[in-house]
Amino acid sequence: MSLTARPPLIGVFDSGVGGLSVLRALHQRRPDCSLLYLADSGHAPYGERDGAHVVDRSLKIAQYLADQGASMVVVACNTATAAAIDALRGRFSHLSLVGVEPGVKPAALVSRNKRIGVMATPSTLASARFATLVQRHASDCLVVSQACPGLAAAIERGAAAGAEIDALLDRYTKPLVEAQVDTVVLGCTHYPFMADRIAMRLGPDVTILDTADAVARHALNLHGTSEPDSLPEVRLRTTGQTTVLERLAMAHLGLSMAAQLVEI
Repeated sequence: MSLTARPPLIGVFDSGVGGLSVLRALHQRRPDCSLLYLADSGHAPYGERDGAHVVDRSLKIAQYLADQGASMVVVACNTATAAAIDALRGRFSHLSLVGVEPGVKPAALVSRNKRIGVMATPSTLASARFATLVQRHASDCLVVSQACPGLAAAIERGAAAGAEIDALLDRYTKPLVEAQVDTVVLGCTHYPFMADRIAMRLGPDVTILDTADAVARHALNLHGTSEPDSLPEVRLRTTGQTTVLERLAMAHLGLSMAAQLVEI
């Protein structure tokens, strides 16, 4: 393969480091693919910002990723998908675009008692897309929507926010336990990094659903089976602190590399 005909690059972005859960799934399934991850940590958290802000940031980031050579952009953020995916598809018709959304449909299928919890940001739960998901796929279920303000931002801060994370998890899982849900959807890509701690609070009989692998599988199906990249690489970019992204990339992907600060 010539240097001018390398396989298409997949761009992935989130409001912060949460989308690393999707990047991890992509990298595990296709380590021969080149990936470019952008954490918009300098403008996070999206889940607590107004929709116009999220749309504006999403459009700017998608343009950046396209300029870097991405032929596909994975919007690895539930809030950005809910607020901006339609605008992205209208602006970037030449890109393959894949969004993420809470796994309400699979939760309704696996729930035994038809009581489902959804942990997500306030913006995601207030969106029309989420309301449509529930109406379409879980009309026969009790859906307990648990907004988790502050949790994604605390996860970004990592060990320094350990006590805060514990307090938030205690607060946000309590209503789900009281509602006797048997299935809980992690509706923010940050939350899978806390899956063990969430499970500990919910108990062994509660199924926890994370859609990262399903999103990666769908994206790679669209990406196709082009010739593997002979020089695959994973690149990390952020609009915030590089150390946060580097630390979590090492902890959750085993990737030891420098992240680059960019202004977008």
